Amino acid sequence: MQLTSPAIVVAARAHGETAVIARLFTHEAGVVAAYVAGGRGRQLRPVVIPGNVVSAEIRAKSDSQLPFARLELATSRGPWLSEPLPSAAIAWACAVTAATLPERNPYPALHAALGALLDAICHAPSARGWVEALIGYETLLLRELGYGARSGGGHRPEIADLGQALEILDRLERPIATYLIADMRADVMAARRQLRDRLARMV
Repeated sequence: MQLTSPAIVVAARAHGETAVIARLFTHEAGVVAAYVAGGRGRQLRPVVIPGNVVSAEIRAKSDSQLPFARLELATSRGPWLSEPLPSAAIAWACAVTAATLPERNPYPALHAALGALLDAICHAPSARGWVEALIGYETLLLRELGYGARSGGGHRPEIADLGQALEILDRLERPIATYLIADMRADVMAARRQLRDRLARMV
């Protein structure tokens, strides 16, 4: 595998003393897990953060080998991670993507939608400016993974206010938890519940 591409970091976990295993969402190859040497060091720690966009050079000698990745920061979400609501939204969007998408299967529509969602979270003046994109992303994720009929067939209702958005998010919770997250040990839905609670405080 040899790939040079922009990528969205959707997960990162420590590996050994200084390295990181990063899950990188690319347009061409979908989600790719890769070894990032020095990922916990001073230079790369701010780069390997879920939500960041990086320029990734990914290489592996065979399809069965864990690829090595060299990363350069393209867009940082760091300034928004100290804000409770944007940080919760970024955490959930990345966590559900990393947890549910099979590796090395391209999902170009999801890649574009996640990038647009993260941009909206970071640049909209309030949650009202990005909550519709969040609902659209969850609906698209269900549809792309084969559960569109159970989530309303991909139809995105118009959203008048945050109260209505919360109602739609609540309806989407069951299919996401049942069909996408059901067999996972990690409580990925905890990130969604935290986001939902923070949105409710604004209503």
